[in-house]
Amino acid sequence: MSATPLETDWSPAATAARRDRYYAASQRRFVPFQDPIVFRKGRMQYLWDADGRRYIDLLGMNVCVSVGHAHPEVVAAAMAQARELTHCTTMFHHPTPAHLAEELAATMPRGHDWVVHFTNSGAEAIDLAMTMARTFTGNLDLLALRTAYHGPTAAAQSITGIAGWRHPGMPGNVAFVAEPNQYRGVFGAGTQPYLDEIDRTIAAATTGRVAGIFIESVQGYGGIVEMPPGYLSGAAERVRAAGGLYVADEVQSGFGRTGDHMWGFEAGGVVPDVVVMAKGIGNGFPLGAVVARREVAAPMAEKFLFHTYGANPTSCAAGRAVLRVIREDRVQDNAKRVGAALLARLKDLQGRHAAIGDVRGRGLMLAIEMVKDRATKEPDPKTTAAVFENCREQGLILSKSGPFQSVLRMVPPMCLALEDVDAVAEGLDAAFGALA
Repeated sequence: MSATPLETDWSPAATAARRDRYYAASQRRFVPFQDPIVFRKGRMQYLWDADGRRYIDLLGMNVCVSVGHAHPEVVAAAMAQARELTHCTTMFHHPTPAHLAEELAATMPRGHDWVVHFTNSGAEAIDLAMTMARTFTGNLDLLALRTAYHGPTAAAQSITGIAGWRHPGMPGNVAFVAEPNQYRGVFGAGTQPYLDEIDRTIAAATTGRVAGIFIESVQGYGGIVEMPPGYLSGAAERVRAAGGLYVADEVQSGFGRTGDHMWGFEAGGVVPDVVVMAKGIGNGFPLGAVVARREVAAPMAEKFLFHTYGANPTSCAAGRAVLRVIREDRVQDNAKRVGAALLARLKDLQGRHAAIGDVRGRGLMLAIEMVKDRATKEPDPKTTAAVFENCREQGLILSKSGPFQSVLRMVPPMCLALEDVDAVAEGLDAAFGALA
């Protein structure tokens, strides 16, 4: 058996040419920078491009890298499993996914009987949660929030509230309610008007009986929009009164990222009926999961449902290592401490750069929103794009986000250190300063 490495051309020009020639248009579209960038190596919170330049990763490869690039414990766990058995279909038993299911259930609120269904991705987990809610309740109508993002599959797109992410042919029976954005929400600041809108929407845009509501505990692609106090519990109360379930989407906000809690919904003082998770669960290894109350998941056994790579033992071994690292390395505490320090520096930048309309977030889930005028709050995607490009020159990798692409989103690996905060703040300051 040959151990010769596969030949790989690392030059950015050659890689771009191959993508342009062989990638479908849909996969070529999602490129953030004007000039392509090729990453060759990652280590904890840092990335290196093909030319050897180092960057601070404030994106976490779209929030997938939770405890650090190439984290040695996660890599070792996955490699050890892959050497023995890389894949085992769920029609056979394997202890690694079973252990991970037990360990995930242990992170959920106590006093409930939680069960786990592993999927290949967050979008598949969303699809399963939609089917689960409709099967359990017998109702079809679902509620979702405007500016929410739940995934690219047809079903997940149907509860995504951003036009640029929605394609033709999505299934129906979805009604959208206004997101409780405390900066630019349609009802302004506060909680009650947004809860009243849920009642109005159930009465006017559904049959009056719903299957559930899907809420990102902190909206990710929507621009790091936190749910205000009382919103999650109030939304759950109203939806349950109409026969539905409260489904918490923790794909981006989970695994300690918000700092105060393991799960974003815990800040709302409410227990979901279903929790959807992915991304950080595998630290880059493909894995998703739906965690639900046992009675909610039980009716799904009446029909066949299968995910080919769901419960893949290699990815699940990585997932077990992620949970151990979060616990033993106090990753959640680090997210809270470093996130607070970075947020303070971002607020300082807001005081010195007129283009910054809002700074917000918790833990290591932060955002800067750009506006043309602070009084009108008109979104400024052009300035956002310019600052984003300038950040590359400062060795910072982050993302443009929000329904208007006017938000700089920061969701770094949660090993970002206090020592990195100065470099991030100074790099952002220089990126804004270069606008002149």
